[in-house]
Amino acid sequence: MSSPAPRTTGQDHPDQDHLWSVDEHLEDILATVRPLEPIELNLLDAQGCVLVEDVTVPVSLPPFDNSSMDGYAVRVADVAGASEEFPAVLEVVGDVAAGQDEPLPVGPGQAARIMTGAPLPPGAETVVPVEWTDGGLGAGPVRGMRARSLAPEDAMGHVHVHRPAGPRAHVRAAGSDVRAGDRALTAGTVLGPPQIALLAAIGRGTVRVHPRPRVVVLSTGSELVQPGEELGGGRIYDSNSFALTAAARDAGAIAYRVGAVADDAETLRSTIEDQLVRADLVVTTGGVSVGAYDVVKEALAHVGDADEPGGGVEFRRLAMQPGKPQGFGSVGPDHTPLLALPGNPVSSYVSFELFARPAIRTLMGLTDVHRPRTRATLTADKALTSPKGRRQFLRGAYADGRVTPVGGAGSHLVAALAHADALIVVPEDTESVAPGTEVEVVLLR
Repeated sequence: MSSPAPRTTGQDHPDQDHLWSVDEHLEDILATVRPLEPIELNLLDAQGCVLVEDVTVPVSLPPFDNSSMDGYAVRVADVAGASEEFPAVLEVVGDVAAGQDEPLPVGPGQAARIMTGAPLPPGAETVVPVEWTDGGLGAGPVRGMRARSLAPEDAMGHVHVHRPAGPRAHVRAAGSDVRAGDRALTAGTVLGPPQIALLAAIGRGTVRVHPRPRVVVLSTGSELVQPGEELGGGRIYDSNSFALTAAARDAGAIAYRVGAVADDAETLRSTIEDQLVRADLVVTTGGVSVGAYDVVKEALAHVGDADEPGGGVEFRRLAMQPGKPQGFGSVGPDHTPLLALPGNPVSSYVSFELFARPAIRTLMGLTDVHRPRTRATLTADKALTSPKGRRQFLRGAYADGRVTPVGGAGSHLVAALAHADALIVVPEDTESVAPGTEVEVVLLR
């Protein structure tokens, strides 16, 4: 595992009125987080991981000429001019099944019944599909051509071919997919099902990759109740830990949801310490704004060996809405990076998309770590307003070059968030955006 670069940070900025920009905060995070050390994994365990080295093809695909059809392997001259009225009559010398090592040679006036994927026998130049024949005289119509093997007594006889076939018709040439020595995959490739299939096809049982990062997500707040439990007075259900765990998995991580932790510094500290053994990144939500600020700061300032040089979590105020209060640093003996996100559902999710997702994808070894962005025309009933000096991220629905705001600007509007697939970006120097204006959009799906 690769530890993040040491940081020399205090617990809060010396200028309490200082506002970090979104870009400054993100740059600080990405300058600290490092890709995880490469490891060798079995193919299925490597799904979703990033390849760290080029993979060269050791053997051509396919490794030999083979048939793409069930039919008869023949010589071209023997079926030239064949028709329904004047079929070519060939002696069937045997069967060629997939996996057969030494198929019988095909001479003049002869044919070999061949199965899909079976090697083209010596002497044969083309394959006639079984549908172009009578299925073989003497043995009767051939059924079950995919049965992989036929009895010897059924293999002999004659076949009537009703159509000619050109050279190498229905033949998959050796190396027609990839050739030995070709580059199969390049470093930086994310291994999905097609890439896993290619690796298996060229005989690779393991591959060297950056492992998927393990992300521990926990929410803080004595008011939080787990879904499915009874909701008492003054309590709310914990949705943040579910949202961020799902978001971490969507980003490519192996995510563990811890759930809600009470607003108690010692409980939070011990919980985080217990989770460090399985964490490449810790994400907390809640308790970073005024009120619970001191409790969370106290807890995160003394996790494991976080008080060593380069450790600790710095709390900041960002020039953004939603998501003004943020925390970032490293904790524990391995300097495990930690992101402390605000507790309002929309603030938490927007902060994850802007900061935690790029951190996760950096740990994975990816170079393109950000959500795609585009320009879109604002469709709205009235102008959008935004506080001066803050970069605002509003939920939106994007389609066909247009984006429509979804819900209001409140940081608690979970229902609106569920119907949004984009974030509308209003720059710091803009206080109003009129309908019809072209705006920047972050695409979430």
